[in-house]
Amino acid sequence: MIEHHRRRLSASAALLLLCCCCWASTAAGAELADKLRDDTELSQSTAKTFRRIMPVRFYSLLEQNPVANSTLSLRSCTIFVPTNEAFQRHRGSTHVLYHIITVALSKDQLPKTVSSDMDGNPPLYITKNRNGDVYVNNARIIPSLTVELTNREGKRQVMHIIDEVLEPLTTLPTAKPDAITNPDAYQFLQQADLLNIGDNRVRTYRSQVALMKKETIYSAPGTHTFLLPVDEGFKLSTRSSLVDAKVIDGHVIPNTVIFTAASQHDEPKTSAAFEDLLKVTVSFFKQKDGKMYVKSNTIIGDAKHPQGVVLAEIVKANIPVRNGVVHLIHRPLMIIDTTVTQFLQKNFGCNSFKFLNDNENGALRKFYEVIMDNGGAVLDDINNLAEVTILAPSNDAWNASSINNIVRDRKKMSEILNMHIIKERLNVEKIRQKNANMIAQVPTVNNRTFLYFNVRGEGSDAVITVEGGGVNATVVQADVAQTNGFVHIIDRVLGVPHTTVLGKLESDPMMSDTYKMGHFSNFNDQLNNTQRRYTFFVPRDKGWQKTELDYPSAHKKLFMRDFAYHSKAILERHLVIADRVFTIKDLAQMSLVSDTVLLPTFRDSLKIKVEEEAGHLHDEYASHEWTGYVIIWNYKKINVYRPDVECTNGIIHVIDYPLLEEKDIVVSGG
Repeated sequence: MIEHHRRRLSASAALLLLCCCCWASTAAGAELADKLRDDTELSQSTAKTFRRIMPVRFYSLLEQNPVANSTLSLRSCTIFVPTNEAFQRHRGSTHVLYHIITVALSKDQLPKTVSSDMDGNPPLYITKNRNGDVYVNNARIIPSLTVELTNREGKRQVMHIIDEVLEPLTTLPTAKPDAITNPDAYQFLQQADLLNIGDNRVRTYRSQVALMKKETIYSAPGTHTFLLPVDEGFKLSTRSSLVDAKVIDGHVIPNTVIFTAASQHDEPKTSAAFEDLLKVTVSFFKQKDGKMYVKSNTIIGDAKHPQGVVLAEIVKANIPVRNGVVHLIHRPLMIIDTTVTQFLQKNFGCNSFKFLNDNENGALRKFYEVIMDNGGAVLDDINNLAEVTILAPSNDAWNASSINNIVRDRKKMSEILNMHIIKERLNVEKIRQKNANMIAQVPTVNNRTFLYFNVRGEGSDAVITVEGGGVNATVVQADVAQTNGFVHIIDRVLGVPHTTVLGKLESDPMMSDTYKMGHFSNFNDQLNNTQRRYTFFVPRDKGWQKTELDYPSAHKKLFMRDFAYHSKAILERHLVIADRVFTIKDLAQMSLVSDTVLLPTFRDSLKIKVEEEAGHLHDEYASHEWTGYVIIWNYKKINVYRPDVECTNGIIHVIDYPLLEEKDIVVSGG
């Protein structure tokens, strides 16, 4: 209790010392200084607290500002004080009066908007997020360092410590004094050339706003978020003509102020372009490199505004205006005017792979570089497709150590890159349709290689995964729309295995029944051994479900612990252990030489034959002809649903039915 009281006293003394220094001419200030000097323990504690939370630079600004001095002496107030670390990061001037409001408010008392004491009283915006954090504009209040006191006039005063210097909108030094004071978003748009926003210009977008007579959406009172594309985003000569009234609406989030640090990432917000026949949402997200992006998602489109996601990097964020906040973005949202190839090529030089900061697809830089390092033929193939969908691994996905071993193998890398290309327009809605009754099977550019999509959840909570070549990746950004298809950004490179046979069995939703059976029978224990090479014929879940129809009582016993010995024996029949793995193509070629292929298993050997067979995809929505494989075992013909699922210690062939006979179950029953 004493310690708690001492901490409170020490914290209060920090602000008292500040006030004392600012009120040096007053008797109360002198008395307080005497008291602090007389109490040695308190003085040391106060000095330590003061040094920790009150930067000398900010204190100096307070001391030199007569308005701040007067406010501290005579009025109630709240001061937002940046930390030392915040000042070290800050570049440019610090406007001390923008950190002061003339009413004393605790963290819980702060309303959504308060007026600062700066000339023109530009507002400060308060955001309270789901985690309980409170932000002033883009700065988070550090709750443990908030202190309160009463000055000599009996006025209550509060000091909040924040993690970022507050930056008001100011004019350039060349502008006339007081030329622009506390502008709204429309005044910002009109006078942007006079404002301190770096080298960014918004002249092209401003012209379109005037042409479409949409000034009122930017001058509307309230608290809104405005997204303004800079001139660099209109290098394509035809792009500006596509900015119509609806596109302009799609750049405004009404009645919500969103600062980047306080934003809930990937949470769609309704834009002003949200009506019966056109629905556009906007959301913010952050890349691992720290760059902030905004994306529009046209959920319901029309002839001029197609469905899909458009990404834009925020080039200057968090510009407060009288009616909300402005973010400058590097290109307009909603407009889909580039092909998939152009999207990947944008801002890369023909003879160099240098990445420019204004690139539209910075998150895919390494993907493009790998394509070009491999000769660029893959890009030509993409360009020749009338409709195409690309599963593009993010930059971070290429950092996996397993990729370094094969990135210089052109033949292997060509196969891997082609695994990421689909010859149709495939957005999330179409994947969901394919996924209605089963995991969606989709052919890649090479019709013998398939990808397997799975969608879990609905709306913004949906999680989309894709499996290819033994790798299960998550779609981190879906439906980036282009004129001839879609780009989905994924978090792993497909076709470069990073897990063992056991890891794949455990994580793949199509193999969960085999994993469960192997788990309780202890069959799975061996599958993590990286000194062995396994070829595992894994029945998919639907295959085990078919046995329930064929042998109802037997199916039940297979998944009972009392019959673990028999379950293990059946699984051992499916597992080939050798000094090499056998791809499905290897087995088909071996079957041509000999009518029966004999493969070593744990207990005995497996006798099979593998044949190619023309047919259709296992998908009612698919129209693609394909050449697949079947296994002939004990006069049964079993489809190979997913061949060649690569793992670090083997390979898996997913089959439509287990290698099972009725007599296996009879013995089990006995």
